[in-house]
Amino acid sequence: MMHDKGTIPPRRLDRRLGFFDAAMILVGIVIGSGIYLTSGIMARSLPSVPLLLLAWVFGGALTLAGALTYAELGAALPEAGGQYIYLREAYGPMAGFLFGWISFLVYMTGGIAALALAFSEYLGYFFPSLGMQATLVSIPLPPSGPDASFSISAGQLMAVLVVLLLSAVNFIGVGYGKTVQNVLTVLKVLTLASIIVFGFSLGRGAGIDWTLNPSHLPPARLLTGFGVALVAVSWAFDGWNNVNFVAGEIRNPQRNLPRALISGTLMITVLYILINTVYVHALPLSEMSGVIRIAEKATSSLFGTTTGAVISAAVLVSVFGALNGSILVGPRIYFAMARDGLFFKRAGEIHSRFRTPHFSILLQAIWASVLISAGSFEQIFTFSIFMAIVFWIAAAAAVFSLRRKRPDLPRPYRTWGYPVIPFLFILASAGILLNTLGESPVEALAGIVLTVGGIPVYLAWHRKSRGKTHDQQKPGS
Repeated sequence: MMHDKGTIPPRRLDRRLGFFDAAMILVGIVIGSGIYLTSGIMARSLPSVPLLLLAWVFGGALTLAGALTYAELGAALPEAGGQYIYLREAYGPMAGFLFGWISFLVYMTGGIAALALAFSEYLGYFFPSLGMQATLVSIPLPPSGPDASFSISAGQLMAVLVVLLLSAVNFIGVGYGKTVQNVLTVLKVLTLASIIVFGFSLGRGAGIDWTLNPSHLPPARLLTGFGVALVAVSWAFDGWNNVNFVAGEIRNPQRNLPRALISGTLMITVLYILINTVYVHALPLSEMSGVIRIAEKATSSLFGTTTGAVISAAVLVSVFGALNGSILVGPRIYFAMARDGLFFKRAGEIHSRFRTPHFSILLQAIWASVLISAGSFEQIFTFSIFMAIVFWIAAAAAVFSLRRKRPDLPRPYRTWGYPVIPFLFILASAGILLNTLGESPVEALAGIVLTVGGIPVYLAWHRKSRGKTHDQQKPGS
């Protein structure tokens, strides 16, 4: 969209987000479909209820340690782009670019595509003709064999339309985007709270077996299973750091960003632990093992009636909110990269009327739609999760690096428990990383290759940016 005639595009994004808005962005992005789906998968690796709940406690503690660490970085460098800025300042522009490269290529856009497809999957429960199984177009691909074809389903089309709709909402103003986010996040929190309250007060539970190791498994087996479960927990908590991407639009970020990170993380952790207590109250662990739609099975057992429609509606709202939050925050990374000359120049523009990074939002919507249409991005997205943990560790380590390199940088909030808390976060994240490397070496290696592939792209952008700067400095230019 063109700028209004006679107006000058603003240089900075407006600070229109308060503490509540920031907290709802964090909570809304994190609580998607994971809490409704992961516990049954975790029960395959864990032999007891105490270990299952301990995994969620550990995941919440790890996330809180990360939030405390990122709070210092966000308060000291309250700019659009969040983690991109921290990596750039601590290790140089290439480190920041590689994070942005992975974010645009697969991490943020792939996450948006995955959420949009999940939305279509659950929408298909109510409207089968709009679901993933309803094929609209199928084009044979003879070179790949008679059974190979390129197909587009109604669910993929719906997923693209939802991405474009929410991108348009966030295009015309962060105020609209935050309103949608606040409403949806409040709804999803109230839904989880209702399941917790009614599950304990009205539900017919089976009782909880608190035996720590009923199967008498050896410690090594318990530790391995616990590590596998933590990968699922990390997925359910993923996105906690994304609110830092919009630090440049938060009012009084030195105060509100740390408060949002800490309070939002605590709220999510409490909800996750309580909802899992409802699950184990409803079902023995043996009946939970391997069940994907665990929330549906647990609530059906509690209330003696099928709750598939209710849970599907809850997931639909939850995923829609997580999708809106991701669409809101992601473009701020590409905006910051463009401002540094490391992305398309127009991605660094701010719309003169709407005060949003409109071109970055548009680029993100287009690429996410391509990933949805391709239908083969899931494995690539898995690759990026490994590298996302690598960048978490690098950003947390930036607290140590920046305290040494920039001791005079204003730090209105300092990490509580420093240096122990950041170190524990790095150590625990490294443990999950090594476990992922052992369990999925191909995906981990592919993630590394995908990231390293961004180096020549960085060098090209960097050379182009330096060339423009040199031309501007010439006499008479």
